[in-house]
Amino acid sequence: MATSRGGKQRQPLLHPPTPAAANGGGGAAGRRRFVAFLAVTAALVASHLLLAPPASPSRYHALFLSFGSNATAAAHLRALTLRPHVAGSEANAAAARYVLRAFSSLSFPAHITPYSVLLSYPAHRSLTLAAARGLAARPFSLVQETYAGDPYADAAAEVIPTYFAYSGSGSVAAEVVYANYGHAEDYAHLAARGVDVSGKVALMRYGDIHCEDMVRNALAAGAAAAVVYTDAKDFGGGSPKGGKRKWFPDARWLPPTGVQVGTLYYGNGDPTTPLWPSCAAGEDCERLTAEDLAGSEAMPGMPALPVSGRDGETILKAMGGDVAPPEWQGGEGAPVYRLGPGPAVLNLTYIENDTLATIENVFAVIQGKEEPDRYVIIGNHRDAWTFGAIDPNSGTAAMLEIAERLSKLQAKGWRPRRTIILCSWDAEEFALIGSTEWVEDNMDTLSSKAIAYLNVDISVFGPGGFRPRSTPQLDELIKEASKMVPDPDEPSKTLYDTMMRYDPPITRVAGAGTDFAAFLQHIGVPSLDMSYGLFEEYPVYHSLYDDYVWVERFGDPLFQRHVAVASVWGLIALKLADDEIIPFNYVSYASELEECTKDIVDKCKGFPVSFSPLQKSIKKLESAATKIHKEKMSLQAENWSLKTRQYTLKVREINDRLMMAERAFTNREGLTGRPWYKHMIYASSDQDDWGTKAFPGIVSAMDKAKKSNTTESWRSLQHEIYRVARVVSKASAVLDGGLT
Repeated sequence: MATSRGGKQRQPLLHPPTPAAANGGGGAAGRRRFVAFLAVTAALVASHLLLAPPASPSRYHALFLSFGSNATAAAHLRALTLRPHVAGSEANAAAARYVLRAFSSLSFPAHITPYSVLLSYPAHRSLTLAAARGLAARPFSLVQETYAGDPYADAAAEVIPTYFAYSGSGSVAAEVVYANYGHAEDYAHLAARGVDVSGKVALMRYGDIHCEDMVRNALAAGAAAAVVYTDAKDFGGGSPKGGKRKWFPDARWLPPTGVQVGTLYYGNGDPTTPLWPSCAAGEDCERLTAEDLAGSEAMPGMPALPVSGRDGETILKAMGGDVAPPEWQGGEGAPVYRLGPGPAVLNLTYIENDTLATIENVFAVIQGKEEPDRYVIIGNHRDAWTFGAIDPNSGTAAMLEIAERLSKLQAKGWRPRRTIILCSWDAEEFALIGSTEWVEDNMDTLSSKAIAYLNVDISVFGPGGFRPRSTPQLDELIKEASKMVPDPDEPSKTLYDTMMRYDPPITRVAGAGTDFAAFLQHIGVPSLDMSYGLFEEYPVYHSLYDDYVWVERFGDPLFQRHVAVASVWGLIALKLADDEIIPFNYVSYASELEECTKDIVDKCKGFPVSFSPLQKSIKKLESAATKIHKEKMSLQAENWSLKTRQYTLKVREINDRLMMAERAFTNREGLTGRPWYKHMIYASSDQDDWGTKAFPGIVSAMDKAKKSNTTESWRSLQHEIYRVARVVSKASAVLDGGLT
């Protein structure tokens, strides 16, 4: 007799009697009774199947969390980081094939979309400290050294020599000026001290802003070339107390020979196809010429090189001039930093090799059952400056681990309500190229069908807790999902518990530092990005030492942080894909904009502008957000038996309003002077490409008006206030669902 798993006897299923038993031995009447019995049985089974509710999505979501695998995440990361894989290289093409095979092995339809784009590599570079208080000339090697016992020493030979992508070509021999972190304010300080930067080599240290902003500021100050180094104070372990400074592989810190590389292109996407998509190699594609690019403000226009902390200190030791301010100095054991100019003279030569190369975005698609025309998009980039174990392949490993969990869910009978698309982007490090080209290529389709874009560039920095950033309508969903995932560093608490210690617990996506930029800032798709830990715990950023060994020893030795991020990332995607009504809440959006407006109004007290249009539009947004939230709650309270066609249409109508409201925050002309950035609420600052600014157009106009204090500048600020008020009113109208 069959028994259940609990050990109790299980009653056999009803079986139809044999034909002989049914008719008492045979005959036409018996056969008719048997056929009728089969018909009734089939009808009963069919009605049972129709009336029985499908498995609850929450059951599958709980299963998803139970499928987490540290070993899977570790294995994917190990495979992806065996070789350095910069965009356009054979090694990165091999990484693309690895991701494609991983998706395909899970029976997901997967494909590669290639684009031919302009990538930048070094053809020649040299740097010599030519004159320093009578010292002999010293050439710098500009090569990062591996460490004793490095298991990747042979593969490290494939690393491209340290450089800045899209740096201008040229040779400069000039005195050096020290410009701290390269802020515009730092150059203003130098000018106030009487230090002339014009025609000099600006020496700056990494820290507060990205390298493209540093070089732009140096160019604006009149410098002829730029050198950027990594200061031990920021990346080399700070000031050790009572002992010798240690660095990787003995500690997490960047070795003295470590160099951070990066890109200097001040734009997003393929430089030859701004505002329109590139195409595959061999296809006819409109492109800017080399002459067009040379005259573009997005290109740096002067030679620049990154160097190590050791080389940076060597240059600083050779400098004279006034002593730099205390806040410009290095840590314990560093030499006294002086401003210059000179007597140190640098001979710097850089020759670029910009070439059209093929990049490859890899996709897997899990087709939605009820709403296949609505997309929940998960993304991470694959290319890296070197091995890229943390940036970006900690995120790639987490995404592939999510994919394996989703495949297991499918085997259990799960089918998403909406389509889920998993994306492995290429050439992000150069200028967010892969994601930007794809968004530009599919802009109209995505504008009408994308629910949200969920990005994880770096899943793990190290210790420091769960750190999400998003557009505000996703806040409640992030909090709900994070309550279901234990914190790997404090298992008795959830990610929500530890996240709520921070102020604010959720920050905003705005800067152009990673692949959500095209989705949010170009076409207005609700977006998030998340990670575990603090950037300060990851000093080997964009260097040779960002390898699997660093992750094993310092970033995430047990790979528990990878799995935790994958869990909350995937759970958010499942909620967006499976919940009947999209779990967005715009009430918090309105509250956020109200607080941001108060901050700006305080900064403009006494000035000849009115914020009344913006304040009134935000009140409308608050009213519309409250209205649709009440509609949503009322609809969710409906009973299964009442889900008529009218109900289904109402669900679709509410979902469309929730989905499209973010689009309304965009303006087709874009931000003043930055037409690619069309989102009027959140974007990077025009002085800091990574910085987060609410109302970026207003903030920029306000800064200019305060400096010039002209009637025209105040009129420009008022115009920006009206522009933002109009998009907020548009979003209110979308949420409201009616026509004027």
